Amino acid sequence: MSFFLFFDVFRYFGFSLGITFHLLALDCCESKGCGKKGFSGRSNGWTQAVKRVMNGGSMRRIQERLLGLNKTGISSSTSDIWLLGVCYKISQEGSSSSDPVSCDGEAAFIEDFSSRILLTYRKGFDAIGNSKYTSDVNWGCMLRSSQMLVAQALIVHQLGRSWRKSSHKWLCSRSHARPFCMQPLDKEYMEILHLFGDSEASAFSIHNLLQAGNGYDLAAGSWVGPYAMCRTWESLARCEREAMEHEHQSFPMAIYVVSGDEDGERGGAPVVCIEDASKLCFEFSKGQANWTPILLLVPLVLGLDKVNPRYIPLLGTTFTFPQSLGILGGRPGASTYIVGVQDEEAFYLDPHEVQLVVDVKGDNLETDTSSYHTNILRRVPLDSIDPSLAIGFYCKDKDDFDDFCNRASKLADLSKGAPLFTVTQARNISKASGNYEMSSDGGRIQQDGCSDVMPGNDAEDCTQEDDWQLL
Repeated sequence: MSFFLFFDVFRYFGFSLGITFHLLALDCCESKGCGKKGFSGRSNGWTQAVKRVMNGGSMRRIQERLLGLNKTGISSSTSDIWLLGVCYKISQEGSSSSDPVSCDGEAAFIEDFSSRILLTYRKGFDAIGNSKYTSDVNWGCMLRSSQMLVAQALIVHQLGRSWRKSSHKWLCSRSHARPFCMQPLDKEYMEILHLFGDSEASAFSIHNLLQAGNGYDLAAGSWVGPYAMCRTWESLARCEREAMEHEHQSFPMAIYVVSGDEDGERGGAPVVCIEDASKLCFEFSKGQANWTPILLLVPLVLGLDKVNPRYIPLLGTTFTFPQSLGILGGRPGASTYIVGVQDEEAFYLDPHEVQLVVDVKGDNLETDTSSYHTNILRRVPLDSIDPSLAIGFYCKDKDDFDDFCNRASKLADLSKGAPLFTVTQARNISKASGNYEMSSDGGRIQQDGCSDVMPGNDAEDCTQEDDWQLL
């Protein structure tokens, strides 16, 4: 440990210890009723102010850095990095430039990472519904994480997986007192950002998400879990489809929340049913097409207090799927958007930075969008994330969906009886049927959709629906 880092640690713990003793003294004084008139009221205000500082984002960042809870930058490992279906060769040995999903070097990885849309806490927006909330600080992280995942689906759908925000040249303007450079922006990109603005006018704002999630106990000021979040997106997409003509829909894809087998008796992991996906696509197109682009959301509970170690390699492998949209997950009470893996560490985008509202309009190509991206690489061990999470996949057409099903079935084959999810052609069949059918005799699925995917002797009792609300 360097002298400066040691000094930072000493200073941090000294500061924290001093504040802690101060809070204890105030609490003790308040409980005993200090003799000085008016002291209690002033000390209570000071106590609350100090507590806000200690629980604030800046202090949490210091704790994470000094205590090593989360890390930044790329590790010293030379293992490949998988970022949403693209492989980055950190070690140059044995790299193959002919591989269409492989890229060489850290620079290419960082460029890709920094091009992903970052959605964070915002403050200063119009009040949400009838509430007084004009900010989602300290409670909206799951909503923001889910917005990032859906934004990635829209980026791939409209601009392609190879799109990079830095792939354009910079234009300079001297029309103001101070010269400045601004990056010309894609109109489609700006339209996507507008969808996630912080007002009711933006289709996928937290305002509209909370309204769509009323049936799943979503409310301003409250935390929400990944299962309820997935169902909320399903509800929001359905409401928009019913309210607007197909050619004007903001959500240009069907959405499929993958759950357990509906009869609740077969057991095993959540089931991707090909017939269900086909039906959803047909309904989304209002009978005009047999298949459309589709977003799959797979909510999972992979343990009680922590992820069962047997699932760590499987989670990592999902990032090798070309259809990968990453994972909604993080530490309890602190949801993040996990976008990549290296060995058993995950790279993620963190929504916990507080920023001012930006008025993004689809036709304003000169808006400053720097707050929607970051080149700070944050990583966390996969085995430390909350076991309540959700995995996302985007399939652009039927061939892409078939490829996803093949990959998922192979992954289930390698799971040693404990798959993340399985694939079947149709519901309510007891034996394998077709190329995609996978069977599993572990775990349990209740009729309320709660799934426990820990088979065999390690199985735990299935958590109640409220247990989905861990993040």
